[in-house]
Amino acid sequence: MKKLFLSVLTALLLFSPAFAANIEVLPTMQSKTNVQDRVWVGTFQIVWNDFMDKIAFTKIKFPTGTPVIVNELNKQDFTVDELSEKCYYKYAGIIKKNTKKLITKAIKKKFNETSDILDQLDLTPGKDRFLVYAMLKKDFQFAAPFDKLGKSKFRDTEAEYFGIKSSSPKELDDTVEVLFYNNPSDFAVKLDTAGNDEVYLYKTANTKTFNYLYDDMLKKQEQFSGSTKFSEEDELKVPNLKFFEEKTFEEIGGNRVKGTNIIIDKAMETVKFEMDNTGVKLKSEAAIIAKMTALLPAEESRHFYFDDTFVVFLKEKGKEKPYFALRVYDISKFQG
Repeated sequence: MKKLFLSVLTALLLFSPAFAANIEVLPTMQSKTNVQDRVWVGTFQIVWNDFMDKIAFTKIKFPTGTPVIVNELNKQDFTVDELSEKCYYKYAGIIKKNTKKLITKAIKKKFNETSDILDQLDLTPGKDRFLVYAMLKKDFQFAAPFDKLGKSKFRDTEAEYFGIKSSSPKELDDTVEVLFYNNPSDFAVKLDTAGNDEVYLYKTANTKTFNYLYDDMLKKQEQFSGSTKFSEEDELKVPNLKFFEEKTFEEIGGNRVKGTNIIIDKAMETVKFEMDNTGVKLKSEAAIIAKMTALLPAEESRHFYFDDTFVVFLKEKGKEKPYFALRVYDISKFQG
């Protein structure tokens, strides 16, 4: 009897693309959230990179305060260098009369796909209006189809599974690489595919950021001294995954880029994902709509009014500590 080897990837259930799955779409792998079910795709980062480099020509800051996610995006930790050119399409430029038609034709030709977001965007043409858009598309098969395992429990919910059972063809064992197996709640495997893509599955209850979890997985792999071969005594069990999610980044839209006359109207991303016993399908789109104001707004003035309790320090240049300190509370004591 084979021992149980893998039971979960993450708590994603089967959702129709017509309905939001209430999965948090994160802009970067560093983004923090308290939401348990979360997803990140590099699509919005691709759009952000082009917005920075081709439209704003600067790191993005907001005069009224820059959100953490914007500072994370500014690092450009993910670029198209991590992808083959055949799996993405992007556009960055002025919105013209034929912009929507151009993009629609391009993604149809390259991916045989239609857009889920172009109809939601204000694509009114204008020399002062800009669109930055990207689609990331992946459709690949596993090295060999896994067995359908039917329904069983995912915590307290019935879910469909695929994987390797005792009666599965032995050839399937060679399509799974063990990264590490520390205990039934802490392990990871890699599934071979028919192409250049790799699928990593890491079972962990850790709720830290995606970049931490990825590094943590690789660290555990490096430290693992056990067998990395998926043996006849091992078993694989993975839930089918299917969802569609759309995210509008409210903390980005409606802000002016500091030092410019560029205002971001809208920033959004969609993710459509499926994984079953045969392989993976991923389609993700992202877009930023921006416009230029007629005049560069004046920077907001800052009032450094010491009109309430404050402190004064005096220190010599080159010295570490001040030689004088004063706290002012009752100004009548200081003005005779």
